[in-house]
Amino acid sequence: MLKKEGQIRIPAGCAISGIMDKKGKRFSGEMIIDSISVMHERSNGLGGGFAAYGIYPDHKDSFAFHLFYDSKVAQRETEELLKKYYDIELVEAIPTRKVSAIKDSPIIMRYFAKPKIDELYQSGFNEDDFTVKFVFKVNNGIDGAFVVSSGKNMGVFKAVGYPEDIGEFYKLENIYGYIWTAHGRFPTNTPGWWGGAHPFNLLGYSVVHNGELSSYGSNREYLRQNGYECSLQTDTEVVAYLFDLYYRKHKLPIEIVCKILAPPMWDEINRMPREQKRLYKSLRAVYGLGLMNGPFSVIISTGTGLIALNDRIKLRPLVVAEKGDMIFIASEESAIRAVCENPQKVWHPRGGEPVIGLLGKTVSTYIEHNYIREVTA
Repeated sequence: MLKKEGQIRIPAGCAISGIMDKKGKRFSGEMIIDSISVMHERSNGLGGGFAAYGIYPDHKDSFAFHLFYDSKVAQRETEELLKKYYDIELVEAIPTRKVSAIKDSPIIMRYFAKPKIDELYQSGFNEDDFTVKFVFKVNNGIDGAFVVSSGKNMGVFKAVGYPEDIGEFYKLENIYGYIWTAHGRFPTNTPGWWGGAHPFNLLGYSVVHNGELSSYGSNREYLRQNGYECSLQTDTEVVAYLFDLYYRKHKLPIEIVCKILAPPMWDEINRMPREQKRLYKSLRAVYGLGLMNGPFSVIISTGTGLIALNDRIKLRPLVVAEKGDMIFIASEESAIRAVCENPQKVWHPRGGEPVIGLLGKTVSTYIEHNYIREVTA
């Protein structure tokens, strides 16, 4: 018998949240846990996690590698590789506590390290490209080892479980950062495993994602042609690598990167003024294999800010708010109001319209006629 509305609930799937202090003031992980936990029913316990920036000020010039190991053999092999290419300042287990809901924990370690000068010189790479090669070498070459994060003065904390349990597991109430993002996962066609939980990270970039990229195959092939190795069994991996390719390697402005990832429709481009039409036609021609199709909302962190972006027709929810120096982004407005009473501004960005919050700057959004305006909604 057909059930009536209200008698059955179909979860929308996946929750994302991001909070930033524009002045760079650090705050405890409790706030982001409180925000993401409001959206508990958007995930199913098969993955969750957090990214935090500004958490290692005593080692801010070193790469902070967070790693999972399935075995001591994988740990030993990885540490031998790390010692070959890096001068290691500190090795330690990431502090955790026992939480009944978090099971089958791998060995979880962190390393603060700088590339060895002679190895870096011989490679011909800068230290970022040198580290990207190292990450791919571990993730694709050492069975049972996985680099969780590889940026400076930041780290990713993730697991299989609900995000509030994961926050408790990693003792995030004792960690202070100026940017936090969080994810509650509801995987639809990929396995729930510790490495496959969000956020996904490469160098200083991390991504949390709600949705599904139907363009994953073409995006993955395009990244392969540009030297990236996708092996983590999830479409979100390509978002982090595409952003790294466009923003770090091609040095494109953030606004243009967003318009490549979620470009205007062709009929919209055809109505634009001549110069705008030339710009967007050129972007589509050059980066056609690197645009993202399918329903998605993402929060991308760079260490200098947060970027919120929807697919072009907004098939996944995304809400933004501001109060004082704080920026809040979430799948649901309730997740913002749980940690921010009486926000000064609350708005729902349009499809394909990025919201960009940078340290020390006004939150802006980039609309189709190529200018940045302050949000007043």
